[in-house]
Formats: sequence, structure tokens, C-alpha cells
Amino acid sequence: MAEDTPLTGSTRAKPFSQAFVRIGSDTGVYEMKRRSIAEVSNRHPRNLQLVLLSDTHELHREIPAGDIFIHAGDFTMFSRSLRGIVDFNEWLGELPHQHKIVVPGNHETFLQTDPENRSLIGNATVLINQAATVAGLRIWGSPVTPSGPAFGIRSDEKRERLYCSIPADTEVLITHGPPFGILDCNPRSTLHQGDRVLLEAVKRVRPKIHVFGHIHGAYGIMQDEHTTFVNAGLLGRDGDLDKKPIALRIAKR
Repeated sequence: MAEDTPLTGSTRAKPFSQAFVRIGSDTGVYEMKRRSIAEVSNRHPRNLQLVLLSDTHELHREIPAGDIFIHAGDFTMFSRSLRGIVDFNEWLGELPHQHKIVVPGNHETFLQTDPENRSLIGNATVLINQAATVAGLRIWGSPVTPSGPAFGIRSDEKRERLYCSIPADTEVLITHGPPFGILDCNPRSTLHQGDRVLLEAVKRVRPKIHVFGHIHGAYGIMQDEHTTFVNAGLLGRDGDLDKKPIALRIAKR
């Protein structure tokens, strides 16, 4: 989190350690670098501040100030009741951010099984395989992951067709799940849980920022020469939020 970012509470996220890693794909291997938030935040006063979070699971509360709020899904706990969605929407209405974007996650079954429930989130723009232009930024969001229960598409071919619809000029990509090999492993695990099909789409589109969650233990930031990748999943191993939302700055067009 940029050092000049105020929080509604008194704590701040610790900077991430830096380490070179190698990320593999079917078409080759390329180098990425784990980065601290301060390193990737341009603090020019005319830039937009994006506040990024995911996987709050009905524990949403403390948020940094910013221009655009983005939640990458799993704001409920398996949609146990509609009250969880209503509470989330009421909380959104209390936030000072001028723009608010929400992409559901695999826990938001109520929003998939009954699309009318999407109207319960009236205090944000909900993106479900859709594009939007917000404060001049071209954004595309999708809740799809290879598994469910909500918004799961197991077929590689069907996900490929979906991701082919991502506009080539997308600047901010929001997906609930990560691309394969990028911030998709839990601690002390070598099991990559990201989506290979999504990775190929990201390599084609080359967004400035790709934000996601889903793999709670892989919270952090990585960069390649084109894209800043952010896993903004906040839920900890003990079932509480043990990490902070990530605030990054992006240049206005």
C-alpha cells in the first residue's frame, strides 16, 4: 500500500519481499518479479488510486481511501443468506469512493441461480463477463473459474470463447481466479491452481493491471514487462481477514 494512503483504521500492510521467480507456460518461460506495493504505485497527484480487494467473505470493513474501489469476488460465504448480499451493498453505500466495481466469485451462487438478485447490489457496478469504462479506464470483469460452485465453466473451450471476448484495449482486467502460474500457489505448496486458458488471454490482451483473488494464500503483487498482477484475497488461514486491501495508482488517460 502506498505510504500516503490513509486507512479507516490504524494499521498498514507490510511491504512484500522481493524475489525473482520463473513462471512456466505451454509456450515458454518468462521472468517475473515479486514487488512491493510502493514500487508499483506512481504517486503523481493526477493519477487515479485503485483500491483492490477480494475474498472478504462477509468480513468486509476497513478500506483505504481512493478513486475506484474494486472487489474481485467472494464477498459472501457460500451465499448462506441474502442478508449477506444486502449487508455488503449497504457497506458499499457507506464507502466514499466515487466509483465502485464488483465482480462476483465462486461463492456468490445467489447471483448466478437467480439473476434478479443482482439488483440487490445497487451501490456498485457489477461486472459479469462485461466491460465498462470508469473514470476513463477500460475495465473488463468476469467471475468465471474452472470450477464452481458459482460461475464455474469446466470446459477449456468454453472459457476460451469467453476470454476471446475481452476487448484488446482493456486496461484493468478483473477476474475472480488467477491465471496459471501467477500468484496461484498457497504457502509451502507447488500446486498451481490458476487457469491456463486465462493466462493465454492475459498474454494476448496485456492489461496494465490484472486483479484477482480466490487463492487466499497467494496474496501479493507481481509484474512482467506489460502487466501488474495483484492477488488481493484477504481471508486468512484462521478464517479472519489477516491482510489489507491493496491501493495502487494508475495514470489517467
